[in-house]
Amino acid sequence: VRLGASGGGLVQPGGSLRLSCVASGFTFSRFAMSWYRQTPGKERELVAAVSGSGLIRNYADSVKGRFTISRDNNKNTVSLQMNNLKPEDTAVYYCGAGSSIYRPPDYWGQGTQVTVSS
Repeated sequence: VRLGASGGGLVQPGGSLRLSCVASGFTFSRFAMSWYRQTPGKERELVAAVSGSGLIRNYADSVKGRFTISRDNNKNTVSLQMNNLKPEDTAVYYCGAGSSIYRPPDYWGQGTQVTVSS
């Protein structure tokens, strides 16, 4: 299983970023995909998750209305569109693959840093 995340960077408050994760080594459409984030000294937390079919999504309350998770099962990719970013969104973001959108992933990719600062 390989998960390669990209798209992080530095953005001003109110700005947007789009994270992408390319998957390989497993049957992508059979796995729920998710994005988690982590800041120093804190546990990794769910940001958003999407079911294998793409029909069911689960979002953290803190990002509802600002972030959108999507997947393309033909390209084995999952994306996270992040709008109206806030300083508190600053974290290392990780993509994951697992059996349920309501449980932590079984497999993790490497993180990508997102920094929201003026």
